[in-house]
Amino acid sequence: MNNHSPQDIKKYNKWIIVLSIVIPLIIAALFGVNLRDLGFNVEPLTFLPPIYATINGLTAVILIIAFFAIKNKNIVLHENLMTTAVGCSAIFLILYVAYHMTSDSTKFGGEGAIKYVYFFILISHIILSIVVIPFVLITYVRAITENFKQHKKIARITFPLWLYVAISGVIVYLMISPYYA
Repeated sequence: MNNHSPQDIKKYNKWIIVLSIVIPLIIAALFGVNLRDLGFNVEPLTFLPPIYATINGLTAVILIIAFFAIKNKNIVLHENLMTTAVGCSAIFLILYVAYHMTSDSTKFGGEGAIKYVYFFILISHIILSIVVIPFVLITYVRAITENFKQHKKIARITFPLWLYVAISGVIVYLMISPYYA
């Protein structure tokens, strides 16, 4: 039974818009801030990239399992997995920003065709990681407001985008990891 009023839906929609704008802006702003350059005595969190890459990989696995759960009409498992995937993405973002605020950026050292492959994957990953934010939020809200027809419709777009972002994040890490200091 849907207990959500039109006012609730409007409130959710406002949050979706705000978060879809604010999250990328905050990440972009914080990405350019290195606490050590500002004089703070913080240790570089150089141990974080394999952790947040693993979280990206875990997110991809969770998304795939959630897809099969809903195909098999296991709604409770699907709901729990999707909530976990959202949580994993939030943890990823926090660790990613923490790393970049304490550590120098790593340059990709590959040459030739692999360099173009790397940058294609990296750029598409970055762009789609911004694009997918409102899709994830809208899809999630449509589920919690029990608008399942619209949820299913947008989930068909959200799922492959989110899965690509999660998998490409792991690929970017694997390609650049030999060049970490």
